[in-house]
Amino acid sequence: MDDHLTTAPPAAAISTYPVSLRINGQQHRFEVEAWVTLLDLLRERAGLTGSKKGCDHGQCGACTVLVGGKRINSCLTLAVMQNGKDITTVEGLADGTRLHPLQQAFIEHDAFQCGYCTPGQLCSAVGLMNEGQAGTVADVRELMSGNVCRCGAYPGIVAAVTEVMGLPERKDNPDRPYLPGTVPA
Repeated sequence: MDDHLTTAPPAAAISTYPVSLRINGQQHRFEVEAWVTLLDLLRERAGLTGSKKGCDHGQCGACTVLVGGKRINSCLTLAVMQNGKDITTVEGLADGTRLHPLQQAFIEHDAFQCGYCTPGQLCSAVGLMNEGQAGTVADVRELMSGNVCRCGAYPGIVAAVTEVMGLPERKDNPDRPYLPGTVPA
């Protein structure tokens, strides 16, 4: 028998923690490791793949969901930190088969992007409306700045949000030129 061979100590069991979330109106219970983000829990364990993993650093907003009606980047929060909270994803915005007014406005204003960032844009816009801080188009632009994807649909997104909020469109800066299909500066 070789005296130099040793047996590795048994690996420690990975601890999990109970997490209870109300997601899109339904109660769910999970056992998660401490490092699981809310985004990964939603996508990989709850099967809600509408929220996207973009930058995974909280910079793009593709993962935006609502927690208690407030928007957050779900890639930056741990699932265990949200225990007991009410989560709304893009899948939970519609009322059955009736679209959320913002979803309908996105259709009417051709505000859909490639589809990757749209769920985050929709959740962020709903959160923006819940916050009640936007009074002008410029406010909408500023408060949506956490969702950085700025493809050609961005003017449509601003138009959709301002329409649903009942804000006068483009009255705060009529000199700012915009051409459909261009990326605003």
